[in-house]
Amino acid sequence: MDQNEAPIIRFAEYDELGRVNELRRQVNDLHVKGAPEIFREGFCGELQDLVYAIFEDPDKKILVAEADGVICGFAVLDHISKPENPFMHARDFLDIDEFCVDEAYRRRGIASAMIRFIKEWAKSEGFTRLELNMWEFNRGALEFYESVGFSTFRRYMETDL
Repeated sequence: MDQNEAPIIRFAEYDELGRVNELRRQVNDLHVKGAPEIFREGFCGELQDLVYAIFEDPDKKILVAEADGVICGFAVLDHISKPENPFMHARDFLDIDEFCVDEAYRRRGIASAMIRFIKEWAKSEGFTRLELNMWEFNRGALEFYESVGFSTFRRYMETDL
């Protein structure tokens, strides 16, 4: 992809889910490397099949980025609706559940284009909040998300015993 050429950002088609799984495996491998005590090695059939269930779920969308005729990025978007409870107000927001740009296509503006698309689409659908979570070991992702306007509003912490 020419540096000045914008990627095509759109929702995935069913026959592209195999390629999405290739990218999901990159994310899985990154998680295994970063937190092997939490994430299981390999990308089993159950994980591969999950993308098809996500595709069929009416509350979820799979977004893809295409450059040079190749699906080089994806995101899973999930509409979360939480009812009011004694501690919290009701919450309704769009969650970026998974996000990846192929290692070979990074630093070309693809991830930023994906975030712009997600924000615009979310606004058009009436969402007022966009959330995501990430693992602390993924410092590059944190820097990217902060660069496109995300900020930390909650932390999960741990200690060894």
